Amino acid sequence: MKRDATDILRDALELPPEARAALAGSLLDSLDQTVDEDAESAWEVEIVTRLKELDEGRVQLVPWVEARRRITGR
Repeated sequence: MKRDATDILRDALELPPEARAALAGSLLDSLDQTVDEDAESAWEVEIVTRLKELDEGRVQLVPWVEARRRITGR
């Protein structure tokens, strides 16, 4: 028996946040049919750079609630 997307979504929304995030990531990954190697390399460099900045204390994290407030102005 096939399940419809509404039923699947309802079940997915009952998962814990970490499981929902992993599922969302997997779904997004499934949409990528081609891989841009240059973009992948650039992201890897960016990630390493940002982690280094955090480790060295040159930047500070902002909680999502605060970032959302800054973005939306609310």
